[in-house]
Amino acid sequence: MAKPSLPRPALLSRARSTPSVRWIAAGVAPLGWGLLVGWWTPRGPGTSAEALTSILVSLAVGGLAGWAGRSRGAMFAAPVLFALAVELVRWPLRGPTVDAPHLSGFGVGALLLGRGVHGLLSLLPLLVGAAYGAGLARRAAPTAGRRPVWTWLGRAGAGLLTAVVALVTVAVALPAATAAVPGGIAELTTVRGGGDRELGVLLRGADRQAPVLIFLPGGPGSSEVGAVRRHLAGLERQFVVATVDRRGAARSWAAFAPSSSLTLDSEVADLLAVADRLRQRFGRPDVYLVAHSGGTLVAAVAVQRRPELFRAYVGVGQAVDLREADRSQYTDTVAWAGRTGRADLVRQLTGLGPPPYPDMYHYEPLLANEAAAFDFDRTGNHEGRGGTGENLGVAEYTLLEKAHVLGGGLDGWDVLYPKVQQVDLRVRVRQLAVPVYLVDGAHEVPGRLTLTSQWYAQLDAPHKEHLVLDAAGHRSLYQRPGPFVDLLTRVRAETAGPGR
Repeated sequence: MAKPSLPRPALLSRARSTPSVRWIAAGVAPLGWGLLVGWWTPRGPGTSAEALTSILVSLAVGGLAGWAGRSRGAMFAAPVLFALAVELVRWPLRGPTVDAPHLSGFGVGALLLGRGVHGLLSLLPLLVGAAYGAGLARRAAPTAGRRPVWTWLGRAGAGLLTAVVALVTVAVALPAATAAVPGGIAELTTVRGGGDRELGVLLRGADRQAPVLIFLPGGPGSSEVGAVRRHLAGLERQFVVATVDRRGAARSWAAFAPSSSLTLDSEVADLLAVADRLRQRFGRPDVYLVAHSGGTLVAAVAVQRRPELFRAYVGVGQAVDLREADRSQYTDTVAWAGRTGRADLVRQLTGLGPPPYPDMYHYEPLLANEAAAFDFDRTGNHEGRGGTGENLGVAEYTLLEKAHVLGGGLDGWDVLYPKVQQVDLRVRVRQLAVPVYLVDGAHEVPGRLTLTSQWYAQLDAPHKEHLVLDAAGHRSLYQRPGPFVDLLTRVRAETAGPGR
């Protein structure tokens, strides 16, 4: 007996519902993956494992979307839906790498380091997966009227993008490493900071029994592992050197969120927790502390709060009062721009007015022109004008961490710097219960040198010195590492107790 046929309207309804269900499935997969990623890695993957997971899952999700949609349109729809979901979840975050794009040098850099890196690890695999998923579905259900030329062009394009994804996968999979120290310690690790945040730390020293020296880098969200390895290896003969990545930088990338919790107090809590855990691990009653630039604000407050953790404090390019220092730098930069015929910069700065400013982009004219406005003869210097950028080519960074050294610095600076404008060490830290050694370059920004001299003059400490290195500027410890290592050798000798 023949089966009864369905009425024509029912046939049309079934025919139409099937593609609709497929397209819903094709949209739900990338949307759901985007929501998960926005919660899991809102600023993008921070570790090689997270990056590889992002690539593989994105390929699979893209393949599902392309197969369900049975159309090359999924190649574009899947990444767009994913990106919208990620942006929705991370909307409350702040920082140049996640904020709206900004048309400036720093803005382009933030776009590439933030959404650009995230795109390589998520959007591109989604697109490639969708292309293959759609191709498999169309091959399983061939249709008439295909154009061979366009088919082959599409395959060639998909093949090229697949090769790019493969290269990116291999690049992010390459691990970081640090050369062994025979008889000593050489370790890339993490140490729990305040609030259970895991902070990246490089430990290196020729003698495990040597005193521990913590190095805290300058800007918020910054890492100086590369600079310490390239220029200050001499410290490893005297200390177990623990170079810390601040929240949001390199191996501390995941510790950034939430940005609202990034404050001076949270940074102090991180430093104190790291110091306490390292002295316990190495069986030391206390540790030496070296800090640079903006890190010196954190360090000075930490030493004031818990002096028993520290044997001595060495501040390089000491920050004292950021607001007053920036206003002095502003005046000097406007004068320099006028003397050198930079009329556009004069108009830009006078239009902004003196600092403080609310975000990174307002400070960009000052920061971008600092090296030129306060230039000096660097002949014989160990580090050139490139600063941090010169020091990324060390094995202790993965490729992804190199991007986060720069991106983390932008985000960390933007979030924390406006919050510490009210800090003035001349008022807040008038006494420290440990020996204090301050180091500056003779070509430091003049306003900063003046403020350091004022703080140093009034500071009450068991012992204090202020050393100014010739032929050096703000990054004097990297530019003139020889005299700096000599100083630390003397600091150890002068502050060592019995049996130390």
